[in-house]
Amino acid sequence: MEARVQKIISQWGIASRRQAEEMIKLERVRVNGVLAHLGQKVDPETDNITVDGKTISASKRPVLIYLLMNKPRGVVSTCYDPQARPTVLDLLPEELRSGTGIHPVGRLDADSTGALILTNDGDLTFRLTHPRHNIPKTYRVLVKGHPPQQTLQMWREGVFLDNRKTRAAQVQLIEKLAEQSELEIILKEGRNRQIRRVAQKLGYPVIELHRMAIGQLQLQLPKEEYLSSGSFRYLTDEEVLYLHKELQKIPD
Repeated sequence: MEARVQKIISQWGIASRRQAEEMIKLERVRVNGVLAHLGQKVDPETDNITVDGKTISASKRPVLIYLLMNKPRGVVSTCYDPQARPTVLDLLPEELRSGTGIHPVGRLDADSTGALILTNDGDLTFRLTHPRHNIPKTYRVLVKGHPPQQTLQMWREGVFLDNRKTRAAQVQLIEKLAEQSELEIILKEGRNRQIRRVAQKLGYPVIELHRMAIGQLQLQLPKEEYLSSGSFRYLTDEEVLYLHKELQKIPD
């Protein structure tokens, strides 16, 4: 069955959809010996697809892996870091790092902690990072000072970042501390450092940020211990089905 070449590459666990698009732009992908172009339709059963001169085959497609990690502070959510900082892949055993195509889905900045999906399902990665996805993400955030309800309401209704208003968010005061406040924030979008930037703009900078959940995906399963910092677990079949169901309406 024909499909776009970047989708085939991502489905086979070679790279995420966006990474596959970059490979095509950099002329690293060929179809039947000819440079591929974005959007090109191919049939993996009859077309010879190569990446960096190596033929990829559906028969060699790695087993799809879905993990949930509790990312620690100081670790970057990338496969490689030019500054030689530790990455989330460094926290995985060798058998998951080598030859599987596993990568983080989206990012938590180095100073933030909590739930992060890792997978080699490039199609799922593409849909989870698509701006139209509506899977909520839940955060516990410690901010400096005591934001009044008026400020929290502004946050709920949306704040302009880069000349574009953020989507409506759920913002709840959990506890007032001596000079800090603990908030629960639920977002359905994920702009770069969004919570930190909004908090700074409103005058209550973030001290700590921890992502508790991605939709129904929790760091703690029923009857199991809370996933410790730096640890990971495999998603259950039900959790994988949930993700695919939630994302099936997003276009290719």
